[in-house]
Amino acid sequence: MNHHLIGMVHLQPLPGSPRFQGSIDTVAARAIEDAVALEQAGFDALLVENFGDVPFFKDPVPAATIAAMTVAVGHVVDRVSIPVGVNVLRNDALGALSIAAATGASFIRVNILSGVMYTDQGIIEGRAAEVARLKHAIAPDVDIFADVFVKHAVPPAGLDLARSAEDLTARAGADALILSGEGTGAPTDLRRIQAVRHACPDVPILVGSGATIDTVAGILARADGVIVGTGVEVDGRTANPIDPELAKAFVAAARSTA
Repeated sequence: MNHHLIGMVHLQPLPGSPRFQGSIDTVAARAIEDAVALEQAGFDALLVENFGDVPFFKDPVPAATIAAMTVAVGHVVDRVSIPVGVNVLRNDALGALSIAAATGASFIRVNILSGVMYTDQGIIEGRAAEVARLKHAIAPDVDIFADVFVKHAVPPAGLDLARSAEDLTARAGADALILSGEGTGAPTDLRRIQAVRHACPDVPILVGSGATIDTVAGILARADGVIVGTGVEVDGRTANPIDPELAKAFVAAARSTA
């Protein structure tokens, strides 16, 4: 995995969502602007996500969301030369794979690939068997990045972090694992990396929330990569565009660990 620094492209509300402003062209233009800013700052990859579509469906999302994301992701893939990923919130991995297959995206993020998590959308169950088969059928080269104990969620009592990570890679087909804090932008407990590393020594581990200019060096001393959104957005808000200077400073701080 060469995507050590992954920048988030948080899409504005899409058609069909309550906050949609009426223009998919505006959504796509903003996505392109953020993607280009991240590439120019030196990020290794991008992850496009329908963060503006709150409140989220559990799984699957409406066809209108898939159609709109395909348009937005397609524009981003066409405009940048770095790998692009797809995350369809809350947990539509089959939709994300379909978008990736249609647009040439390189990877998808799946919040709950296997097992069960209690979330603000209710109880979500992973669909690893379906995901693996669809990947084999339409997107064999697309990597699957899977969250372990994903943010904005609580695992069932007694579920073990390390065992869950091992199951994700050995049984559910994850190519890389993501560890995050309790919510968007919240710091990740770096002690969890050691437990997951011990269980899955050969699998890339990324930190999915809380990375800042001040913390990224310490994170990359333990993890294989970071996914950052609020840490490089104007005023640290997901609704705001990428701050180009902040994004460049973030990359410089990350590269200082090399």
